[in-house]
Amino acid sequence: MYQTVGYETEGRVATVTLRRPEKLNAISFELQTELLAALEEAAADPGIHVAVVQGEGRAFSTGYDITVGGTGGGGVTGDRAGLERIMRNWLRIWDLPLPVVAKVHGYCLAGGTQLAGICDVTFAAEDTKVGTPQLPLGAGYVASIWVWMCGPKRAKELFFPTGDMITGADAAEWGLFNHAVPADQLDRVVAEYVAKVARTPKEILALQKQSANRIQEIQGFREALLQAVEIDAIAHASPAVREINAYIREHGLHAALKAFNDGELPA
Repeated sequence: MYQTVGYETEGRVATVTLRRPEKLNAISFELQTELLAALEEAAADPGIHVAVVQGEGRAFSTGYDITVGGTGGGGVTGDRAGLERIMRNWLRIWDLPLPVVAKVHGYCLAGGTQLAGICDVTFAAEDTKVGTPQLPLGAGYVASIWVWMCGPKRAKELFFPTGDMITGADAAEWGLFNHAVPADQLDRVVAEYVAKVARTPKEILALQKQSANRIQEIQGFREALLQAVEIDAIAHASPAVREINAYIREHGLHAALKAFNDGELPA
């Protein structure tokens, strides 16, 4: 049924697997759309009490697939609309009346950290490489969930440089994730946890999630994420970002990464 995600059920647990391993599970519109459809399928199934999101291959996700074009046409207005659509899609996971558990390994970068962070509970391998976009192609969009979960000091520390990474163990200590465990124990730990969650009646799980989320909403969680849409749209229109995107179109992503790391880009 799905092209970019796998969907499997066992007992009361659904597992949704990001399946673009050749792209390190980079997030395209198609992948995000299918991920949400699979999670909503799980939520609609009365026999499913909890869902797990994981990545196939060497990564959970390395972030947005910038090789497939921007967020939309129509200049800044169209770009802003596309960014808002993506962010509101992540909030559909937040609003889903089903616990969603992220199982993170390998690389979890940029937009991948938005996905891992918006899930209700997140487990990671200790050696996961967790970090920021590898090129300065925007501002505030990915960082917004880090600011909320980890606090502004931590988020600024990580996002002021470009391309910085921390470990899964660090991400758990900072508060972006719940727990980090040795990589060879990750599958077992997550399986044991979701088995316990699955024993709770589905309607009680939905209410527990709704109650916890409402407290966050009172404090401004949704607005905190959505305000980043305008900031990022402005950043996309800046001369530096336009120059980097033009370089990518002409020379390719890997050449742009090298040029940036060598201090040659932006000029």
